[in-house]
Amino acid sequence: MRGLVSILFGLLLLGSAPHALAQQVGDVPFPAALRGEAFRLESATLGRGFDIYVRLPLDYDPEGPAYPVVYLLDGDSLFPILASNHLFLTYEESLPEAVIVGIAYGGFDPSVNRRNIDFQSPDQGVPAEDAGAGRFHTFLTGELIPLIEGRFHVDPEQRILFGQSRAGNLVLYSAVAHPDVFRGRIASNPSLTPGMGSILDRAAPARRDDLGVVITSGERDRADLPAEAALWVDTWSDRDIPDRPWDIRLIRIPGGTHAANSTDAYRAGMLWLFAGDDAGD
Repeated sequence: MRGLVSILFGLLLLGSAPHALAQQVGDVPFPAALRGEAFRLESATLGRGFDIYVRLPLDYDPEGPAYPVVYLLDGDSLFPILASNHLFLTYEESLPEAVIVGIAYGGFDPSVNRRNIDFQSPDQGVPAEDAGAGRFHTFLTGELIPLIEGRFHVDPEQRILFGQSRAGNLVLYSAVAHPDVFRGRIASNPSLTPGMGSILDRAAPARRDDLGVVITSGERDRADLPAEAALWVDTWSDRDIPDRPWDIRLIRIPGGTHAANSTDAYRAGMLWLFAGDDAGD
């Protein structure tokens, strides 16, 4: 864990301009599994900025076939864990290599970390200024995704969105309100209230027929969250396509807690999306 903290601290020292992660902080190079780029992106939509971390495949080839691209919410904590772990999934699970994008606030203090607003979908009793999921999604589609797809050799048809806990609510909001933007979505132990009303409502029309949504629930998560996840899955499973524009899979993580099993959720979700396997089931 100390090493991961050092990596993040080193990344922040690089400043606001684009930097290759292969650069050194002092005399220590960044680990090969995390090499790529890091840069600051100021959002015109939200009026504040994000630290964006991009992990590139070890054999990244800008002239070869385009890579799937995975967008990680809560990149402050999840990028160093999941971006590096993806490498092992290519070795042992035959998952395709991917470009991994971490969207980070630059810290956990509420003065900079606005996840409580950015991941909040509209709901009765929630003030409009606190329900920022729509605005944050506009930042994704109008600012971040075009930048990533203009700079890196990625496949727009193979976008994946991953979110943990409250960020899982944003993942499901995206699925309902903007189904075509991501081919696959993984909501790990999502926290869905308040905001459940809007993500159980009618889904926007979709042009694609290859969309998938995975929800993972840790067996040791607090009881209300698996119940919320099961309610969401059951409600949408009762609807036929096109009213439900994606396939759905609920996967239980044996022994999983709320936050410490993000790698298990990522592995299970990615295997189902790319191989149809139910890892952890």
